[in-house]
Amino acid sequence: MLPVAVDAMGGDRAPDEIVAGARRAAEDRGLPVVLVGRPGELGDIGDLEVIAASEVIAMDADPGSSVRRMKDSSLIRAAEAVRDGVASAMVSAGNTGAAMASALLRMGRIRGVARPAIATLLPAPGTTPTVLLDAGANSECNPEWLVQFGRMGAVFARDRLGVEEPRIALLSIGEEPGKGNPFVKKAHGRLTEAQFEGARFIGNVEGRDLLTDAADVVVTDGFTGNVALKTLEGGLKTLMTSLLTAMSARQEAAEAARVLGPELDGLYQQFHPDTYGGAILLGVQGVCVISHGSSNALAVENAIGLAAEMVGANVVGHLTGAVGDGG
Repeated sequence: MLPVAVDAMGGDRAPDEIVAGARRAAEDRGLPVVLVGRPGELGDIGDLEVIAASEVIAMDADPGSSVRRMKDSSLIRAAEAVRDGVASAMVSAGNTGAAMASALLRMGRIRGVARPAIATLLPAPGTTPTVLLDAGANSECNPEWLVQFGRMGAVFARDRLGVEEPRIALLSIGEEPGKGNPFVKKAHGRLTEAQFEGARFIGNVEGRDLLTDAADVVVTDGFTGNVALKTLEGGLKTLMTSLLTAMSARQEAAEAARVLGPELDGLYQQFHPDTYGGAILLGVQGVCVISHGSSNALAVENAIGLAAEMVGANVVGHLTGAVGDGG
């Protein structure tokens, strides 16, 4: 497999944590990796190769103008490496909007895809994670786009999670078909009428269902999806912090925490975003994994693993077959 191009300059902890994660992916997992960035600022890169890029798109920069203007940025060069067949996929923890724009402008969109969407995995204790999309690529959507999101999410659920017949649901404020604003009601109608090969639409789900086995794929517009995702992240972080604080409040509680340590650690890992590495941009002509801006080495390592896994599963080819005809 061609190497995964990693934007070494993107993210709040770049380049140290990015390089550390890339080295772990290469040295511990045997995954091919190439770093993209300023060679003189990367530190000890071990045996990894580097694609030189002189510019860095800041986390708070305007995505559109930055991508057009900074043609030698690490994000642009990573996307070009995939386009030119130098790399098999790209990974970045940098500016999310710029990462999406770079992938879209340099790799191109799969023919027939109206809008690429960000798909992210939500933990569902005791069962398979739930695929949520769009998680932030398109703040405003047409109802028809959600049908494509459902098809792309179903492909991802099969390739990533091994779900044979994914259940697709629409995020709304009630389970009944008539619930929701005009956009959601129209989307429900389009999803009900649509044909899904190897998948099926099961109706509406509510926000409380996202961390359960209610559906395998949940579709929504990017604004709602991103708000839901960030709300879940914040709520889970507060819950875990409160739990750990309570466990250390008294000696008896601390002793109980030591006994429950392995179980609590497993639960913590299941809910932590770093475990999943990042989200994937579906609908472009290449694998693009977008990690959280605060990603550490573990998150980067897992993001590279996700990218390599999706290349091996031929997710882009499967997406092309599912939606590339304009369906």
